[in-house]
Amino acid sequence: MATKSRAKAAAGAGKGKAGRRSPVRVKRGAGMPLLPIVVGSILIILAIVMIGFIVYLQRPAAGPQKVAGIPCDQLQHSQVHYHTALQIIYHGVTTNLTDDIGIQTDSTGANVSCYYWLHVHAQNKNVIHIESPANDTFTLGQFFDVWNAWSQANGKGAQKLDATHVSTFTVGAVDRVVTYIDLGDGKGAQPYTGDLRSIPLKSHEVITIEITPPDVNPPPPFTFPSGL
Repeated sequence: MATKSRAKAAAGAGKGKAGRRSPVRVKRGAGMPLLPIVVGSILIILAIVMIGFIVYLQRPAAGPQKVAGIPCDQLQHSQVHYHTALQIIYHGVTTNLTDDIGIQTDSTGANVSCYYWLHVHAQNKNVIHIESPANDTFTLGQFFDVWNAWSQANGKGAQKLDATHVSTFTVGAVDRVVTYIDLGDGKGAQPYTGDLRSIPLKSHEVITIEITPPDVNPPPPFTFPSGL
């Protein structure tokens, strides 16, 4: 009887041991090394920074801003191109306009970077070139604004047109400003008594501004260079 009980117990114990499932062990992988990931990320960041820096260095240089609504373009326009003469006479002496008004050069002074639509070429004394892409009306005031901005940007001092200034000249207490306009219509130079800044610039018009005395009347004639 005891023998049967031990045999049964032994059989039951064996059956129970065989019936239990061993726990599954998950084998952990080694994983990717951390150092290559960090180094690769740093290299990518450095490459992005270098590309951004190169793009920054190669960006177009900021050019002169618009003056009185007139931009400074890299090329001269030919859609609208005409010429107005301006004579400034101070106490009987005619003073030429500054050469190359409105023509901006680079830092070396050798290469032109842009042209304002209103500018003066050195070879055409006292002639304002009006060169724009549209048939707009421009005024003497706008030309003086361009002249003033261009002059100060190039270290040449202020150029004004107001109640007490004409270019670099100051209208003194005993002075008087007298203006003549010759439209080239055969009538000759006619006195002008309106706002000087509002004078429209027209083809082959001759504007003479005098700070008197003396009053040079009629003002000196002006002949446009051949081809203008």
